[in-house]
Amino acid sequence: MDFSALAAQGQLMEVAGLGLALLASGLIAGFLAGMFGIGGGAVLVPVLYQFLTVLGVDEGVRMHVSVATSLGIIVPTSIRSFMAHKKRGAADLELLKSWLIPLPLGVIAASLVAAHVSGSGLKGIFAGIALVLGLRMLMDKPHWRLGSDIPGAPIRPICGFGIGFFSTLMGIGGGVMNNTFMTLYGRPIHQAVATSSGTGLMISIPGTIGLIWAGWGAAGLPPFSAGYVNLLGVAMIIPVTTFAAPFGVKVAHALPRRKMEIFFGCFLLVVAVRFLLSLNGY
Repeated sequence: MDFSALAAQGQLMEVAGLGLALLASGLIAGFLAGMFGIGGGAVLVPVLYQFLTVLGVDEGVRMHVSVATSLGIIVPTSIRSFMAHKKRGAADLELLKSWLIPLPLGVIAASLVAAHVSGSGLKGIFAGIALVLGLRMLMDKPHWRLGSDIPGAPIRPICGFGIGFFSTLMGIGGGVMNNTFMTLYGRPIHQAVATSSGTGLMISIPGTIGLIWAGWGAAGLPPFSAGYVNLLGVAMIIPVTTFAAPFGVKVAHALPRRKMEIFFGCFLLVVAVRFLLSLNGY
């Protein structure tokens, strides 16, 4: 029996399985980008992290590469999602204009933090925010309100900065956070979804550039990396996410969202618990 041939065949099947998993995650991420106004990073980051784990990428940069590559993938997805929502006239362009400065400032600050925080620290940040967001989605009540309309300064720019900051550290487009912000201040969910696709655009572009800078020359990066952004992963997943985004937009404007919110909330909780356990060696 040729054990070397069997081993090579097994490795080939493993790589093929991982490739299919990445393509499937791209379809899910693109669909969610349109449906929830998010870039799909909450799905992509844990999938990419597992992919890099199997490849044996250094643990010190594994989470950084997952987050940065997710942001790179979000760029075209957010563009297509935002343009599709904008055609329907649903996005709050006034809110987006008011965040042109504070939101990117949050992204820049997060890039500076990412350059110095450890992989475990970045994983803990992702898990903590995912836990809060997951619980919020599961416990959401339509009557919960902080006000009848979105406030002005200083609350609005502070929230914009926070959404940009924490979304960048998670590798997400800020859709879940912006949806929460807008609906708590009385805005319709469909308007929040459409506007969130715009925040994804404002976060992913400067976030990708910032994390390329933050990881430039870092040790242990996988092949085809520009800073923390892995160009091979971006190239593989972008076409699939871009293709799937418009289908999510159609669903967002046609079906009730509560069941999908519950599903997504459960997914976030599972990811958060898994990451937290891994920090403790489980």
